[in-house]
Amino acid sequence: LFPSRISTEQQSVVLVKRLLAISVSCITYMRGLFPESSYGTRYFDDLCLKILREDKSCLGSLQIVKWIQGCFHALERQYMTYIFFSPLLLNLQTVTELYQFKFKYKKEVPQMDIISNQVNFVDGVCSEDVKQASRLLIRKLYLLMQNLGPLPNDVTLTMKLLYYNDVTPDDYQPPGFKAAGSPADLLFDGDPVNLRVGSVSTGFHLIKVRVTTEKKRMGKVESNLIKRNGPTEISHQGLDCDEEEEEGTTKINCLNLAFSQEEVTGPKKKRKVSEPEKLLLEGRK
Repeated sequence: LFPSRISTEQQSVVLVKRLLAISVSCITYMRGLFPESSYGTRYFDDLCLKILREDKSCLGSLQIVKWIQGCFHALERQYMTYIFFSPLLLNLQTVTELYQFKFKYKKEVPQMDIISNQVNFVDGVCSEDVKQASRLLIRKLYLLMQNLGPLPNDVTLTMKLLYYNDVTPDDYQPPGFKAAGSPADLLFDGDPVNLRVGSVSTGFHLIKVRVTTEKKRMGKVESNLIKRNGPTEISHQGLDCDEEEEEGTTKINCLNLAFSQEEVTGPKKKRKVSEPEKLLLEGRK
């Protein structure tokens, strides 16, 4: 799953794609959205990962795979700045959980590795530092998903993409997506809390992952993941608009996938593992 060295932009984009696919797969698997047949097993050192695959017997998981492939299309062209992936309640305007992926692109590999703050050779960022940051991000995401309370029985999945307007053609639509028109603000159901999962920088790409969920669904989540109490109204410009944000990222493409979670996995079902480390270190039996 992990390249031996990140010294080219192509190697970097492959890694970022894999991190995105792993993250979305983890979310859907640990939240119990699709059956076991929709996942394959891969290993990242001692981490056992469940990865979405094209399962023709489950149209929902098949659609998510197509969405991920559409995201790859936008990543390769360096158009995409945000992905919002969320289960909506049945009124389609209320968010019950929000997963945010933020992307930045760099033209040249920096001489300073921003993860370890150590000087690197100009022909590539230290691969071991990138690997450890990737591992930490995946590990935190799995542990977070395991400690969140169950979703409501009936949800609609939505994925929204935001682009850098200064480089993205006006008529650009990645495969599987359509223009969203004028985006409406979404309301969060309950008391939202924003969680920092992690970030990975390769020198060519930066990916950050954030999760917003109901406070009562948090369970035994580590306090160092909590970023801040979020607003009850969610703007289309995102929840992580801090001092690093650029202007001109208001173009949104989206697709909605409606299905009953109860039909797929039974009411309020989520993956259960007796020990937090078991799924990560020993594999799920």
